[in-house]
Amino acid sequence: METAALSPHCGVEVKGISLAEAQGKALDSIRDLIYRNGVAVFRDQEFSPEDHIAFARRWGGIDINNYFPLTDEHPEIAVVRKRKDQTTNIGGGWHTDHSYDQIPAMGSILVARELPPSGGDTLWAHMGAAYDTLPEETKKRIDGLSAFHTADHIYSPEGAYAQTDQGAELRGQDLKTGATHPVVIRHPHTGQKLLYVNPGFTINFVGQSREESLPLLQELFAHAMSPGLQCRLQWEPGTVAIWDNRTTWHYAMNDYQGYAREMHRITLSGEALAA
Repeated sequence: METAALSPHCGVEVKGISLAEAQGKALDSIRDLIYRNGVAVFRDQEFSPEDHIAFARRWGGIDINNYFPLTDEHPEIAVVRKRKDQTTNIGGGWHTDHSYDQIPAMGSILVARELPPSGGDTLWAHMGAAYDTLPEETKKRIDGLSAFHTADHIYSPEGAYAQTDQGAELRGQDLKTGATHPVVIRHPHTGQKLLYVNPGFTINFVGQSREESLPLLQELFAHAMSPGLQCRLQWEPGTVAIWDNRTTWHYAMNDYQGYAREMHRITLSGEALAA
């Protein structure tokens, strides 16, 4: 197994391994790479839906997504799709999946199934590097703070997606979600300190209103969006990406109007977060 960094602070490409066959020590090595680098990319994979599910089960638990349509034949797999006649994509803004859950998902295994001729890249940003590079004064300001996360403004019947051409395809839109997490968490496996707020789902600091929270939240968001903390993936047929939601944000580019893009995603179960 060979590795090459995607950028100085985020992401790694892994060569010389078949995910469909990975288990035991090889799987442990993949886990560690993802925990530390945030995201790992695997090219030229033969990875059927059955392989996808089997690999996820070897990793651990699978979280069934409440919002995205699932395949009837493989209910563990969520379909993240944009038809060629749609203008809105799923995930077209910086976010961390499932931060609105009491026990957020560990991460995701995303498989390219149908791609546009160009565009549709995915970006990740490393939240360990984001925390490490914060000014010391800002670290002191956020020490001990917790924040409230919710998806209601995104997925509710009056939410952002309901107003777009993706709205009719989402399910579970009436579910009420919300969770409180520390603003700075420690990765449960590496012990690294991570900034755990995101523009998609973090609403306010506990004990402060949305308006009171916004100046500091926006400061943290702007810092974490620094290009130097990011990596970018150009998808190809046979590409699989696995990422850690605790360690990263991600962003799906929507720059392929008039073309379809379909990705298959399995969400991996996580564990309780702690400062």
